[in-house]
Amino acid sequence: YSIGSAPIISYHYGAANHQELKNIFRKSISLIAVWGIALGGAAELLAPYITKLFVGYDAKLHAMTQTGFRICCLVYLINGFNIYGSSFFTALNNGLISAAISFLRTLVFQLAAVLLLPLLLGINGIWSAVAVAELLTLGLTVTFFVRNRKKYHYA
Repeated sequence: YSIGSAPIISYHYGAANHQELKNIFRKSISLIAVWGIALGGAAELLAPYITKLFVGYDAKLHAMTQTGFRICCLVYLINGFNIYGSSFFTALNNGLISAAISFLRTLVFQLAAVLLLPLLLGINGIWSAVAVAELLTLGLTVTFFVRNRKKYHYA
């Protein structure tokens, strides 16, 4: 979605069509939220069946995998906003913000979460590392959205 909407965002930003830019931004955030909830919900509901396909031969392993799958799938509620944020700022010709979101999301926050969370939460720390990294990135993405809304006129 973010790759497909980026040219439209760039066009309306370049044409100084601020009203349509606001409209696209608002609809995009809403659409990402709806899809995040739908995917997260579907993953939670289907967790027993999906995990059974891979580790149904061992009840203990299946239980552990199902717990891990459910924790990992929480990321669907969050990551769409971060992916969209990076693409959105690229479309607005702000590669620095886009790169900051991508770099922190995929390297810094994930690396820190993978190294620290298992020490605090054990195995569940590993399962939740990506979701925590995405949550940290979401805070940063929202900050960039709020701080740049007047500059780019999208909110």
